[in-house]
Amino acid sequence: MSRIHYTKPSVGELEASYVLDAVQHGWGDRCYEYITRFERSFAEHLGVTYAIATSSCTGALHLGMAALGIGPGDEVILANTNWIASAAPIDYLGATPVFVDVLPDSWCLDPEQVKQAITPRTKAIVAVHLYGNLCDLDALLEIGREYGIPVIEDAAEAIGSQWRGKAAGSLGTFGAFSFHGTKTMTTGEGGIFVTSDRALYEQVLTLSNHGRVSGSKRQFWPDFIGFKYKMSNLQAAIGCAQVERLEELIARKRAIFDRYAQGLLDIPVLSMNPQPEHSRNGYWMPTVVFEAATGVTREILIEAFQAADIDARVFFWPLSSLPMFCDKPVVTPMAFSLSERAINLPSYHDMSDADQQRVIDVIRNVCRQRNLL
Repeated sequence: MSRIHYTKPSVGELEASYVLDAVQHGWGDRCYEYITRFERSFAEHLGVTYAIATSSCTGALHLGMAALGIGPGDEVILANTNWIASAAPIDYLGATPVFVDVLPDSWCLDPEQVKQAITPRTKAIVAVHLYGNLCDLDALLEIGREYGIPVIEDAAEAIGSQWRGKAAGSLGTFGAFSFHGTKTMTTGEGGIFVTSDRALYEQVLTLSNHGRVSGSKRQFWPDFIGFKYKMSNLQAAIGCAQVERLEELIARKRAIFDRYAQGLLDIPVLSMNPQPEHSRNGYWMPTVVFEAATGVTREILIEAFQAADIDARVFFWPLSSLPMFCDKPVVTPMAFSLSERAINLPSYHDMSDADQQRVIDVIRNVCRQRNLL
């Protein structure tokens, strides 16, 4: 049996043909053709007005936060259960990340905790749609309206997820996506900033081009210090092909999740990614969380997967437990508890039924060994 990796991209002849065209012809006055095409097609798919392709989702978040004027002395609220990429841009800008707890079912931002954390210095709320799961956008957007605080959607992991028929990333002040090689769609590395706010878009567009205003007649004239987070034309060529295949890629992710869910359906002591009735989960990363009373820990699960020659991917550590943030003690019991008893399951588009069954068997064997089945 071959090793089962936790993820890998789905790329083929269409992507290769577009990249070859970009290599052969995408230079000089055609050096932005695939970038422009990619931005337009992704914005259309998402149902937003504007998109700016970037070198990473982190870059997209950094640009958007900078355009909102977030800086030293400001606070930005986000969940303690997150990857560091969601918090790093806050630190880049000299602002302070404020970590709050997550809900036990979605593993995403707890709106009540958000409300309690708001101060006069709060300048934004970052709603991270973890593993494809959706934050409670009804509650968070209402809080944003009540307090006049922008809600940023970090949809890095939520391509294919929808809230009341609208795409994740399209409902907040702005959204940011990742196209890292582990994601449902990929450009190798890369990300994108999206919004329907024209003024914000134009500000980010200028920031993303070293502070040069679009359409300026003065060549190489920046009006202020900006950033350089541009996606390459070659990456965008891959992205164009991936957008054409996006519904197929999302459908396959959802089918993989459904097979896992069916294979583990009779185990009442674990839960998986939720999908409320008014939403659709893109299921980027199928995840199992064991009830605390079972005693099944992250370490037990990692050991079981490694013994079966399967990559083990741990649930995100609480951000406040990391060395760069440990001086910000917070009380987030759910964030700490979840990371101790959960694991992400392998999920890639050409994964066979037999390989999925091997993963299911590992979980079931752990349960049998602990008399949970």
